[in-house]
Amino acid sequence: MRFSGPVLEGILLRRYQRFLVDVRLPDGRVVTAHTPNPGSMLTCLEPGTNCWLTHCADPRRRAAYTWQVAELGRRRIYVNPIGVNAVVGEALECGRVPALRGFSEVEREVRVGTSRLDFRLSRGRQHCYVEVKSATLTLGDGRTAFPDAVTARGLRHLQVLDALRRQGHRAVLLFCASRNDTRSLEPADTIDPKYGRALRCVVRAGVEVLAHRCRITRRGVWLGDSVPVRLVAT
Repeated sequence: MRFSGPVLEGILLRRYQRFLVDVRLPDGRVVTAHTPNPGSMLTCLEPGTNCWLTHCADPRRRAAYTWQVAELGRRRIYVNPIGVNAVVGEALECGRVPALRGFSEVEREVRVGTSRLDFRLSRGRQHCYVEVKSATLTLGDGRTAFPDAVTARGLRHLQVLDALRRQGHRAVLLFCASRNDTRSLEPADTIDPKYGRALRCVVRAGVEVLAHRCRITRRGVWLGDSVPVRLVAT
């Protein structure tokens, strides 16, 4: 997925009101950018973080800039979880997720009861439901984890996937490890132990779990190689 325009870089000053950040540009100007990330962004907000911003001229927007990537030394973190669905959707449509190839139709934002899941892949009467989660939390040594805050919504999605599995459908949770330093993916048990227990339970029951890391450049973000998912509790 290519960025909608050229990337503008600056230094993070602060995050506030949950969805706004102030960034100092190289010319000294301070601009406000939207960050569509509802999580804590733990391990993404270190002092001196370099921010990659994109610009939108729509006058209806409260902030003309969107924070896309946090850069900490050689580490790049795609911090826009809304964009992650576009990254994964593009990969699914192009057959770049080996475990999910062979489907003729890719539907987005599919309603299931009172919930929505990100994708439904179809081949004739066969359906595969896919929910995507963006993981940005690092535990060090290439270990990326989800979530970075307690997630009732994530827990509900696990329940929906498990219900679909019981109905005979293929149900998949796909973690997009939105860091270029990811070597493995695991539940963040110290942050949300209830989610970790539920994840292990539905996987034992037959819900599939996949993880792919991102390839992040100044041109855009693409879904990259698969990484192992580690579910053994420590």
